[in-house]
Amino acid sequence: MRNRLLRSVVAAALAALVALGVASGVSGAKGDTLAVTEWPTVAVDAGAAGGTGS
Repeated sequence: MRNRLLRSVVAAALAALVALGVASGVSGAKGDTLAVTEWPTVAVDAGAAGGTGS
């Protein structure tokens, strides 16, 4: 009885994983999209920033 329950749970988990894989494949999501990890460079005026510029 315990083996049958374990087999049913494993089968249900496998079916759920397959369903999620199919759903993510159908959605057209791109998994290789890279995130932008750099901040844009902005020129800062030393006087406006409170620095001791010339």
